[in-house]
Amino acid sequence: MDIAQLFGKKAQNLLGVDISSSAVKLLELSKNGDRYKVEAYTVEPLPPNSVAEKNITDIDAVGEAIKNAVKRSATRRKNAALAVAGSSVITKIVQMPDDLSDEELESQIMVEADQYIPYSLDEVNLDFDVQGPSEASSEHIDVLLAASRSENVDVRVATAELGGLIAKVIDVEAYAMENTFSLIASQLPNGAQEMTVAVFDIGATMTTLGVMHDLKTIYTREAIFGGKQLTEEIQRRYGLSYEEAGMAKKQGGLPDTYVAEVLNPFKDAMIQQISRTLQFFFSSSEYSSVDHIVLAGGCASIPGIDQMVEEKLSISTIIANPFANMTLSAKIKAQVLSNDAPALMLACGLALRSFD
Repeated sequence: MDIAQLFGKKAQNLLGVDISSSAVKLLELSKNGDRYKVEAYTVEPLPPNSVAEKNITDIDAVGEAIKNAVKRSATRRKNAALAVAGSSVITKIVQMPDDLSDEELESQIMVEADQYIPYSLDEVNLDFDVQGPSEASSEHIDVLLAASRSENVDVRVATAELGGLIAKVIDVEAYAMENTFSLIASQLPNGAQEMTVAVFDIGATMTTLGVMHDLKTIYTREAIFGGKQLTEEIQRRYGLSYEEAGMAKKQGGLPDTYVAEVLNPFKDAMIQQISRTLQFFFSSSEYSSVDHIVLAGGCASIPGIDQMVEEKLSISTIIANPFANMTLSAKIKAQVLSNDAPALMLACGLALRSFD
């Protein structure tokens, strides 16, 4: 078992590398004073089925995509932050005496971890993060314990290596998203303080909901739904290959009937998925409403989807753009980045780990 592998300790100049089911997204940020700058980024498509429901199934293909992404972005950085899906991580808040040194805290957690984790400790990567004073007792602190099966971590480390990178940090997707949300919050009333905000990351095959209250994650849920369904419907209806359908979806050139017959039904299905996932949250928590919805992931780039969600669900809705207040290096095309921005939430949260 390895401690300090999941959150990783302070590491400078990390590339954020998000491995989704359809692409590798790579992002390099720098910081000057309080301003962030996008130094480099690229989105490198993955061969079909090389990642299935957030599990890497073809290490070689993903490693090759990372290598291509590094080359195309022209970054010089070698250290990377990657993430494991929340569904493959066990998290638990535990109380510890507040007078322990770092070494004593680590030893104590190693002793007690057994009772919180349903696997043999030999099979897991384990880490902890001190959250602050405990509400339960003035003499204790709350410590977030996170554990993931070693194979989930090892496959990402190996894939990064194949791409010529060194995985310095393996984060948890929900915490990376929370990291990025701090940038989005400034675009919401009152900086989202004391508000409940639902962040929907709708990618190619998976939809992930992260609910933030007062800028902290209070709920996550994953569902199988994404833009792949739209691509497959274009493929089926217009007799195109999967690749051609994907290109047509992004670049246009489909028959006039496309919007009414294919795109609008998909948008309806997307809103239905958002509504259903919110109902799961309401039924399993004390909350009965959210103040705002933030749409992220590739599907958030569908024109007009934010207005449609807002109209149908009567909840204020925006499209995620974590780069709104960042400067850009000369080689970054602002319009292209703006189009890709909703899909780069996770990569951004990982790249921000450089500045912890």
